[in-house]
Amino acid sequence: MQDKLIRKKLIDWYRKNKRDLPWRKSMDPYAIWISEAMLQQTQVATVIPYFHRFLRQFPNIHSLAGADQESVLKAWEGMGYYARARNLHRAAMEIVDHHQGKIPSSFTQLKKLPGVGDYIAAAVASIAFQKPCTVVDGNVKRVLSRFFLIDTPVNDASAHKVFYQHALRFLDIHSQDHQGIFNQAIMELGALICRPRNADCTHCPVASSCRAYTQNLIQQFPVRHTKRKPPEYQVSAAVLRKNGKILITRRKPEGHLGGLWEFPGGKVRENETPEQACVREIKEEVNLDISVDSFLASIKHAYTHFKIKMDIFNCTYVSGDLKLNGPVDYRWVSADELKQFPFPGADRKFMHLLNEKV
Repeated sequence: MQDKLIRKKLIDWYRKNKRDLPWRKSMDPYAIWISEAMLQQTQVATVIPYFHRFLRQFPNIHSLAGADQESVLKAWEGMGYYARARNLHRAAMEIVDHHQGKIPSSFTQLKKLPGVGDYIAAAVASIAFQKPCTVVDGNVKRVLSRFFLIDTPVNDASAHKVFYQHALRFLDIHSQDHQGIFNQAIMELGALICRPRNADCTHCPVASSCRAYTQNLIQQFPVRHTKRKPPEYQVSAAVLRKNGKILITRRKPEGHLGGLWEFPGGKVRENETPEQACVREIKEEVNLDISVDSFLASIKHAYTHFKIKMDIFNCTYVSGDLKLNGPVDYRWVSADELKQFPFPGADRKFMHLLNEKV
């Protein structure tokens, strides 16, 4: 009975206080799926303009399935975690080929799609199709950890299973009306009220039932393992020019930053200067001999599990026939043409300098 009352309080609060977000104005499973994929690793404020642009360019599953990977990556450029875009593209093609262009409604069938794990499958099934599926994301874990005083670290390998079992307490498997609304309500509570810092407990609709609140332990939850400091790598890259054009290369379609274009280069080895690394990498990657003319810039960039410090050099082609060893494609382009290609965030940090140097 208490769980039912808590569920009702959360849904009532959500209906009165939810944010006006574009993906909440549609019950289209395609739009909901796109939004959930974008929101997995990106903040809401960042996602909103990307969501609008992506749907303008790819308004339905058929347009996304029929696009080439490069255009999908370009539309995603700047959000990072590019495997999400590649998997969306692959999943769209699979839906068109094997599901008559209709997004599956069941959790089990959704999970079979590329890039769709427990969270996205549960979110799409519950929000778009009102299936009784429990969604567990970072916001939900934080709410549950405080509500039940769960001491399992939220970033522990076993955390999902633990929090999923607690979330099941609130799941109404007999209702066909509020599955998606309840999932959105508990996630919204974590985003707006049960925040990581400065939780607004005085406006929480279920504070009186929250153990952390009633025992004055809000600041002690959720429990989290201390993260190791990510390693930092020294990287060198070349803005290599030949006859007024700049060389860019494309990464393999899979793996980290797969399918993106970049300025050729790589890690600086021990006892090697950045300039030496630049010359060696160009020789190894594209079989060209170059001269390093001048230093262009130094940038820092953080990825999920590591950081880089990249030194970029203005270079000139000297000799050699271009042969690819690692990259899968290349182009000689003008500085103005660079904006047509999808690049990693690190490269885009210095691209604005190139028009000044050509």
